[in-house]
Amino acid sequence: MKVAYYPGCVAKGGAPELYRSVKLILEPLGITATELFDAACTGAGVLSERNPLLADALNGRTFAMAERKGMPIMTICSTCTGTMLACNARLQDPAYRARVNELLAPEKYEYQGGTTIHHLLWILVEDVGLDRVRALVKRPMEGLRVAPFYGCYLVRPSALVAEGHPDRDTYLEQVIGALGGDPVEYEGARKCCGFPIITMNRENGLRMTGRNIADAKDHGADVMVTPCPLCHLNLDGQQEEAARALGVPLGVPILHLPQLIGLAFGFTPQQLGMSHHLVRPGAPLARYAHAV
Repeated sequence: MKVAYYPGCVAKGGAPELYRSVKLILEPLGITATELFDAACTGAGVLSERNPLLADALNGRTFAMAERKGMPIMTICSTCTGTMLACNARLQDPAYRARVNELLAPEKYEYQGGTTIHHLLWILVEDVGLDRVRALVKRPMEGLRVAPFYGCYLVRPSALVAEGHPDRDTYLEQVIGALGGDPVEYEGARKCCGFPIITMNRENGLRMTGRNIADAKDHGADVMVTPCPLCHLNLDGQQEEAARALGVPLGVPILHLPQLIGLAFGFTPQQLGMSHHLVRPGAPLARYAHAV
């Protein structure tokens, strides 16, 4: 499968271990990725609220790049995925798309409306297939209890993210099972991680983060896995403060989805950059790999 790869900002800045892990697993999965090096940020949050037309033009430019290559866009960030899907829906309006294309004209880009956006998680299930994923497992995660954490943008709004695929809100559990792990059911799996409000209401944001982790831990999770690097930054990077805000110990390792896949495929924690994590995943994974 050939894709136009959009890694987003965080995977090349705040979470380089994610960018590294994706590179390791693409070849065995049979995914040929052409990275869109000249693409801009999606403008999620601040820019999309301050200047929606500019944000849509930035995304329209990225869509035009992929459209020119004749490839779907593959994302590895839930937030990027949700932002792009919403923008692409708006750009199906020919009149609005013409306004955006006027802004793209100086760079000789023109978006015709034909690009599709797929998160890596969706590609794993819908295009690669779970049978192939199972066949690639060299180190089954037997006995490892993994709590899926979707966050916001891969499960809502359902009209955008689940169109034609109503079970996408179970894909993490399906992948965990294909890797040999035991998916943990808990209430916080599809709640917000608290990242969007962490700079405006830090106390509540930390409590949101802590409650989700504590919920997973109370249901027996050894680790949590997320398809969103912004969720990872909060669940891992803010976990110590979240524990203090709740007044309970946490200490639950948070893995990027490609890291969990990479471990099962036989890559080492060192190759997958797990030393970057603040909550080190060594102890829960000691049975499956040399811990870090």
